[in-house]
Parts: sequence; structure tokens; C-alpha cells
Amino acid sequence: MSGIYIHIPFCKSRCAYCDFHSGTDLSIKKELVDALCAEIELRKNYIRQPVKTIYFGGGTPSILNKEELSQILNTIHTSFNTSQCVEMTLEVNPDNITIEYLKMLQSLQFKRISMGIQSFNDDELRLINRRHSARKAIEAVKLCQASGFNNISIDLIYGLPNQTLESWQYSLNMAIELGVQHISAYHLTYEKGTKISQLIEKKQLNPVSEDLSVEMFKLLVNTLEANAFEQYEISNFAKENFRSRHNSSYWNNQSYLGIGPSAHSYDLNSRQWNLASTKQYISHIQSNRNFFEIEILTAEEKYNDFIITRLRTKEGIDLSVLKEFGTKLNDYCLKNAQSGIKQNLLTIENNHLKLTKEGIFVSDRIFSDLIRV
Repeated sequence: MSGIYIHIPFCKSRCAYCDFHSGTDLSIKKELVDALCAEIELRKNYIRQPVKTIYFGGGTPSILNKEELSQILNTIHTSFNTSQCVEMTLEVNPDNITIEYLKMLQSLQFKRISMGIQSFNDDELRLINRRHSARKAIEAVKLCQASGFNNISIDLIYGLPNQTLESWQYSLNMAIELGVQHISAYHLTYEKGTKISQLIEKKQLNPVSEDLSVEMFKLLVNTLEANAFEQYEISNFAKENFRSRHNSSYWNNQSYLGIGPSAHSYDLNSRQWNLASTKQYISHIQSNRNFFEIEILTAEEKYNDFIITRLRTKEGIDLSVLKEFGTKLNDYCLKNAQSGIKQNLLTIENNHLKLTKEGIFVSDRIFSDLIRV
């Protein structure tokens, strides 16, 4: 299975925690769309297999209108074999969708919505500079449902400064009550240069303690599992048959093509990443200059990627596939896994090495034990 990711690097305002490449200058939107289509045509031989998933991320892809989305999709359909495409996703923000916009998305064959809600607590939303309120987020989910979408994913963040177990439980309960099919929940990371990290450095905000972070993660896992959500990846939870097929391709070592500024691509042998400047990306595309860098992966780098991505999943590492990396790396992994197995942090079931429930809480430590430096 191969997937295509389209990065739309525009936002009306910047969130306090975000270090993704995005900007607020919409005057170059038309130029960007043209550049995206040009890149798609240039990269039409990058993916040899049929394209199974298409994902518009950002930024705020819902800034694009019907004509712009149609232009990009038509270019994809003429450049790649999309006859077997099973999932098309568009990320949206709660504050900029309407019933008319959602109906338009359906007319273009979008079946899945991913919504960046982050919290159902207004104080927390203001802290991270989200434009919507909790009420608006609730209304947006219901609007998607009323428009006929029955595959809705929402993003939530925990570990926010001043966040409590009670407020986190409320956000989880609200997500469950709304009846969404998928929840991606991430611990806040303090990325250098973001507004929230600057406030932490100035002692104007205090990060949550490690103990509280662990309790929040336990609450996340236990609450969602009790409500029929499958934790199929460390940070991702889905109702039955509603896993993200696009994101699963990343974790299952499938090839994918990233289109747009800062987008990454992977063809099983190398990684490529585009210029992380929208204006430079457009300029390089327009003047036929190289717009990406490439790294050919060594056997050990492929092994490390395999360990980190597969061990994040519910299924874990297929030991028969591990053998394909050669005796040296196979033996290295199994030898270093013994400590985790003895501590009940790792287990082997049906020839798969996987994290136990206890191991999920210390997964970073286990990754560092198994990767080859």
C-alpha cells in the first residue's frame, strides 16, 4: 500500500506549541497550489504501486476551496493509479467549516475528516492559542456528522501546563460522548522556538510533572479501552474498522510520497524531504531547481526505522520480517530484548515481539535498548 501526503502550509494564526512548517500569508495560495500540482507531475514515477490513501495535512487544508482541491486531486488522479484508493482524509479546524464546505468535500470523494480540537477546556485552548472554543469544537463535530461523515478523527493534547486529571478526563469523556470513530492523543512537547517553550524558559509557565504525565496517559488508555477504542498504536485509538489507513502505512514500512514544502517521502531505500520554506519551495519548482534533499539509508538505519515504527503498533515486530535484516541485527534485537521480556515490558506472542501494557509507558527506553547506534 502506498500513500500520498499533501502539505498545506497555511494557518490563520499560529498555535503556541506548533513547530510544523506553516505561515499566515495567504496571498501566495494560488502559486502554492500550482507548485503542488507541478511537483505531483514531477514525482509521478516515485510510487510504482497503486495509491491506496490520500491525506491533506497542514497547516489548515480546509483553507482550500473546491477549485483548488479539485486541481490537486485531478493532478493526482492523472499522475498515479488511484483506482484502488480506499481512504481520502482532509484535516480541518473547528472554526472554519460549514455545512456547504463539508458537502463539497463529499462531492470530491473525501470520506474521512481529521479535526484538530486538542482540548474541550476553554482555558487550555486559550493557553495554546487555538482559535476555537470548546463549544465551537462540539458544534463542528456535530456538523460533520449531520453532513454525513461517519469516519471522524479528532486530535487531543495532554500534559499541558496547568492541566489536571479532571480536565483531561472531561475532554476524553466529551470525545466519547460525541461518538467520534478515532482519537489521536499526544503529550505536549516543548519544541524549541515555540511560544509555549519560551514561556517555560522564562518561568512564566510550569510544565506538568513526569508523574502527572504518566497518570494522564494511564487515564487515556483505560478510559478509551473501556469505551471500545482499540489502542492500535501508542498514541492512536480507533473504533473497530476505523484505524487510520494512511498513518498505518508509515508504521507498517510502506512507501509514501510527501508533496509540498517540508513534506517527507520514503521509497523503502531512501528518505527525501522538501524545502521547509513555502516561498523557496514555490520558487524552486517554478525555476526547475532541485527542491528536496535525499538520504540513502544504510542497513542499520532501515533496521532502526523498522524497530521504532513497528514496536509502536499493537501488532509489534514480526520476527520473521526481522530476520530479513540479517543475522547480526536479528540477534542484536533479540539479545537486547531479553531485559524487557524479564521485566514484563516486552513479550513474544505468535512470533511477534510487542510492548506489554506496562512497556507502553516506558516505550522510549525500550526503543533506545533495541536500536543500533
